[in-house]
Amino acid sequence: MAGVQGADLAVAVCEAGGLGALPCAMLGVEAMRDELASIRSRTSRPLNVNFFCHTPPEPDAGRQARWHRALAPYYAEFGLDIASVPAGAGRRPFDHQACDLLEAVRPEVVSFHFGLPAPELLERVKAWGATVLSSATTVEEARWLEAHGVDAIIAQGLEAGGHRGIFLSDDLTTQVGTFALLPQVVAAVEVPVIAAGGIGDARGVAAALALGAAAVQVGTAFLCCPEATTSRIHRQALMSEAARHTALTNLYSGRPARGIVTRLMRELGPLSDVAPAFPLATAAIAPLRAAAEAQGSGDFSPLWAGQNASGCREVPAAEVIAELAGYDEGRRGQAEEEVFCQGRQK
Repeated sequence: MAGVQGADLAVAVCEAGGLGALPCAMLGVEAMRDELASIRSRTSRPLNVNFFCHTPPEPDAGRQARWHRALAPYYAEFGLDIASVPAGAGRRPFDHQACDLLEAVRPEVVSFHFGLPAPELLERVKAWGATVLSSATTVEEARWLEAHGVDAIIAQGLEAGGHRGIFLSDDLTTQVGTFALLPQVVAAVEVPVIAAGGIGDARGVAAALALGAAAVQVGTAFLCCPEATTSRIHRQALMSEAARHTALTNLYSGRPARGIVTRLMRELGPLSDVAPAFPLATAAIAPLRAAAEAQGSGDFSPLWAGQNASGCREVPAAEVIAELAGYDEGRRGQAEEEVFCQGRQK
């Protein structure tokens, strides 16, 4: 969950019996090294390290100009100069530099979003014995991932918060719900399948396992934990009635992602061909976000959330893990002997 978590949440989940994850898409090499060192110093349990695998787009001056024109009224509203917006991607794909760092740390699990990295990079990851995961949003993507060597597939349903893992197509009509996608993927591949999207309590976990999932991946339910770095504005939205209305939007990054509906999404339309290609939309949004948040508003903030935010509470991550596993307080310690979220084996 890039942007809303770091080492603290990863460690808390690991120590509670789950497979904690460190999102690296927005981390430079030094920041990644520091976070990994912090995690390794505080837990000896298996860790998942997550990366994006997008291809950086070619700059398009015309599209960038149209994007700036669309945002110009908002810049004027806050007294900002849109001409001063710096260029910048904001998110980096998995590359040799990141792989060099990981090779020294050897995380037990490495997961990818938007497909897989180049074959030579994937071979390096697998060479140190890491378990490789990646997200599929369709049966076709699941089959492609299996054919290209993943050890397990994350079936990401339409309910999931954050960026869609879609990578073989741009057609959003191919996207289906978790409990429609899951059994189809399970039937189509031989590797274990992990269910993701809309799962926020023990009943959801049980339903996913009953449909053939080897494990579940949970994100939104952890966003209000004290170990998360989720902003105050984002937390308030997650625990309000606003969280019932989410939509896919490309306005914040250039790629479809699910979040709570904001003023920007309502006024420009959640999906717009004016937004630059991923991840170039981010640079021009950042000043608006900062200005609005300084006034206590999330109108221009990417309030990522899945369709089921009912589990969002300000409780420690260990309590969320126990609840997802169906443990009562008396059995909570037994979570140490189980592996939840991404780690349960078939």
